[in-house]
Amino acid sequence: MENIEEFDHIIEPGRGIKHYWRDLWHYRELFYFLSWRDILVRYKQTVIGVAWGIIRPLLTMIVFTVIFGRLAKLPSGGVPYPILVFAAMLPWQFFASSLTESSNALISNSGMLTKIYFPRLIVPASAVIVSFVDFMLSFSILVVLMVFYRFVPTWRILTLPLFLFFAFMVAMGAGLWLSALNVKYRDFRYIVPFIVQFGLYISPVGFSSSVVPGHWRFWYSLNPMVGVIDGFRWAILGGNADIYWPGFLLALLLTLMLFVFGVWYFRKMEREFADVV
Repeated sequence: MENIEEFDHIIEPGRGIKHYWRDLWHYRELFYFLSWRDILVRYKQTVIGVAWGIIRPLLTMIVFTVIFGRLAKLPSGGVPYPILVFAAMLPWQFFASSLTESSNALISNSGMLTKIYFPRLIVPASAVIVSFVDFMLSFSILVVLMVFYRFVPTWRILTLPLFLFFAFMVAMGAGLWLSALNVKYRDFRYIVPFIVQFGLYISPVGFSSSVVPGHWRFWYSLNPMVGVIDGFRWAILGGNADIYWPGFLLALLLTLMLFVFGVWYFRKMEREFADVV
């Protein structure tokens, strides 16, 4: 009888354990594919196509302008109220859309998670890229508003990419955390829309954060989107908007902590995704 040798063969997830971050670059084509696929799926078989990315923030801007600008008559700092609102709608819509899409991304791509190895972080990250496309579409409305009201931005507009990166970190940190939670606890898919809706009301989208009483403004900045929105207005509105720097630095610190925690928690739970999803 022939001797049969037994071998213990351990299947590891590619190079992901030791070289996870290098794998992100190695699988960059998959990242491009997922991003492009989600962009096509979002606008496929829609009546007005990419115009949905423009209509949503435009309608919200009109409602907020009427309520806060015309009825409540809140101050705008000498800036046309539609521009004041839309300068805040840009980062808010980017954050809200990124959070919603990224938190559900793992569930939507559950088939891939159980079949092949790749850095799972690619999935929620690609969802954020789709929201960035909406952001660029919405930015065209801001340009039209500036032309219509003959509003000329200052040199501060050059700093806008920095605040966009700030918004990206907030969305990515929260999105990674919630996407990992959503895999294990499916109830979070119902909680995320509530977070987005509630966050819209407690963020200075329809009004300037300067209307918040001084003794509350620092604590108001515990909402990281306050710092993001104030930064966008500072960059877009020029000298007509100022940043409350103590609150902005607090929001920036919280954003860094949220991003690091989101990545850490996602990596911690990543090994269980294929078993739970």
